[in-house]
Amino acid sequence: MTSTAEALGSDADLATLADLVYEIAGVERRLSLVQIAQLRVLARAGQLAERQAAGSPARVQAHEMAVRSIAAELGGAMRVTDRTVQRRIDEARTVVEDYPAALGAWESGTITRAHVMVIVDAGSVLPAEVRASYESVAIERCRKDTPNRVRAQLEILAQRMHPRSFSERHEAAAAERCVRLTPGRDGMSDLIATLPTVIAEGIHDRLTQQARAIIDTRGERADAERPADVGQTSPSSDDRGEIIATDARTTDQVRADVFADLLLAGTPALDDTRDTTAGPLGAIRARVQVVVPALALSGTNEPCDLVGRSPIDADTARRLAGDAPTWERLVSDPVKGTVLAVDSYRVPMPMRRYLQARDQHCRFPGCRMAAIRCEIDHTHDAALGGKTETRNLGCLCQRHHSMKQFTAWRVRQLTGGVLEWTSPLGTIYREDAPTPAVAFSLDERHLPATEAAPF
Repeated sequence: MTSTAEALGSDADLATLADLVYEIAGVERRLSLVQIAQLRVLARAGQLAERQAAGSPARVQAHEMAVRSIAAELGGAMRVTDRTVQRRIDEARTVVEDYPAALGAWESGTITRAHVMVIVDAGSVLPAEVRASYESVAIERCRKDTPNRVRAQLEILAQRMHPRSFSERHEAAAAERCVRLTPGRDGMSDLIATLPTVIAEGIHDRLTQQARAIIDTRGERADAERPADVGQTSPSSDDRGEIIATDARTTDQVRADVFADLLLAGTPALDDTRDTTAGPLGAIRARVQVVVPALALSGTNEPCDLVGRSPIDADTARRLAGDAPTWERLVSDPVKGTVLAVDSYRVPMPMRRYLQARDQHCRFPGCRMAAIRCEIDHTHDAALGGKTETRNLGCLCQRHHSMKQFTAWRVRQLTGGVLEWTSPLGTIYREDAPTPAVAFSLDERHLPATEAAPF
C-alpha cells in the first residue's frame, strides 16, 4: 500500500499543486464571464431575428429565414457552421429569457454553467406558469451539490411540479416505444430500442453482469476444455479451449456480442452451464435500484427515483415493489431525514442492504454510481483496526475506492453517515448521506434501542 508521505509528494509538489488549483479557479471564473457574455450576444441575435419577422404574413417562415441568415453571419465570425450557431441561439434565448435567476446565480459564481444546463434540461418538461417556482428551488439545490449529483433531484422536482402527473405522461410516452435501425459506416449499424427506463436499465445491467461473468471465468473455462489426459486430446475441445484462453474482448464488445446472441439464438454463444465461480449466464438476473416514496406505494402518482439514471413512474415502481424478494423499512431522523436503522426481511446480508439504503450511491463527492454497483469500504481500514459496523462503512465505486487506498485523499466518517473527505492540499469536502424519499415523523427517544442503533 502507498504510504501517506509517498502519496502526498514533496513540499515543492504540494506548492505547485496549490498554485495550479488557484490558477484554474481564476481561469474558470474568467471563462464563465466570457461564456455569459457570449450567451447574451447570441440571445440578442435571436431577438433581432424575431423583430425582423414581426408583421410578416408568413411569420414562422420569415423568422426561420432571419435566424438562418443571422446564424450564417455569426458563424463566419465564429468559424463554426450556421446550424451550430442557430442551435446555440435557441439555447441562449432559453437560458436568458426563461431562466434569468439561474443565469444571475451563474454570473455571481453561486452555481456553474453545468448547473444551469441541468436546471434547463430538467425544467424542459414544465409549462411556463410553474417555471419560476421550479427555478428558485432548483438554484438552492444546485448550491449544495455537483451538477451530476443534483440532476436526478431536479428531474424529480420538475416531475412533481408538473400540472399533469408523471404516470399520465409516462403512459403516453410508453405508447411510442419502438425499435429502429440506423445504418452506420464500415459495415456497422445502430440498433436503437426506445423502452421504459426501468426495462432499458434492467437489460443493460443483465448484459453487463453476463459480460463480466464471461470475462472473469475465461481461465476457468479454458482449463475445463483441456482434457486431463494429454494423449486423449480432442481437436474440438483443444480448439475451444484455445479460443477461450485467447479471448481478449472488452466488456463493451462482450456485452454487444451477448446482446446479439440473445436476440438471434436465445442464448449466449459462450454460455457456461457448468458450476463456475460466476455461475451459468442463464441464472443471471437484472438488478435495478429504485427509491420509492411511501406515498407512491399507497397509490399516488409520485415520481420515483431509478438511482443513477432518471425518474420512473409510480405504477412501474409499485409493480417492482410487489415482486421484490426483499424490503427495507427505513427509520430516519425526524429533522435531518438521515437513516438511523433499517429492518430487513429474508436478507442474507442485512448490513450491506442497510448501507445501500442509506448511501444510495457512491459517497465520493459528486459521484452518482448506484450503491448496488459499489464496493463496501471500511472508512477506517480494517487492517488498521477499523470495525465492521455501519458507522465505519460506506459505499464507494471501484474508482474512488482505489483513490482512497492509493492516493493522499483521506476520509473520516462522522455521525449520521456523514463522510468528510480531505484532499492532498487539505481542502475539506463534506459528503452528507442522501435524504431518504420519506422522513418518518418519529421521536427517536421513543424508538426501541434495537431499531435506533446501527447494526
